[in-house]
Amino acid sequence: MEKEIPSDMYREHILELYKSPSNFGILENPSHEATEYNSVCGDEITVQLAVKNGMIKDVKFQGSGCVISIVSTSLLTNKIKDMNISSVKKLNKNDVLKLLNIKLNPARIKCALLSLEAVKKALR
Repeated sequence: MEKEIPSDMYREHILELYKSPSNFGILENPSHEATEYNSVCGDEITVQLAVKNGMIKDVKFQGSGCVISIVSTSLLTNKIKDMNISSVKKLNKNDVLKLLNIKLNPARIKCALLSLEAVKKALR
């Protein structure tokens, strides 16, 4: 049975990820790249992928946004590294929300899904 993490500890973890997100930066020679923009709040995320033999070998992102969009991008980029493209293309809203593991109101769900939209756009 999974142990439940106290919500204040998890909030602290989210704020740390926001301050120092995983995979933030620029890839030298990305094979795939896409930018997504949330016109409601102004968040903008660019995802760069290095794909080789159908696998995501490296991933970086850059951009600016709220805590939710930056943290969800950080968590998603960690998840997709070393995944095959067909598995990444099957990821959905619930997968991203499960990574975040916090309750979001409908307006914030768009922020959380910005990175998934950018990844899928890059792989098209």
